[in-house]
Amino acid sequence: MLHHSIGKRSEKVKNIVERGAVKKFAEAIGDFHPIYTDEETGKQSRHKENLAPPTFPITFDYGIIADLHLPNKGLIHGEQTFHYERPLLAGEEVYCWTEVKNYVEKSGSHGEMGFLMLTKYGEDSKGQLVFSAKQTVIINEVVRKVMLA
Repeated sequence: MLHHSIGKRSEKVKNIVERGAVKKFAEAIGDFHPIYTDEETGKQSRHKENLAPPTFPITFDYGIIADLHLPNKGLIHGEQTFHYERPLLAGEEVYCWTEVKNYVEKSGSHGEMGFLMLTKYGEDSKGQLVFSAKQTVIINEVVRKVMLA
């Protein structure tokens, strides 16, 4: 169903690691470590700046992949992992994009299911990779029927 999307990627989108958004995100996930929320702690750290929590990149805009039209509802978040080259710093610009790595279909007890594997990337303003995130999106039988209609 989505095999034509394998290898396609979005354009890079500029995101800013906003200090206020980092603080709100850390509070929302219940991680009150001062490296995320206290400016003085950030200044005194080896990075000289506050850091964003490891899962903060889920808030970024990764652009749109042409011809990949997924519904807004009914998708299942299967798995997601993050790999960092270095921490995300509060205040920095990050350029993000997504690439479709694979799509497979499997039969299950509830019908055909699709597994869309994406990799998301973020690089700094110098073009150096900061992080990558692998994500699996599960498309159940009901959603597949809507997409095929």
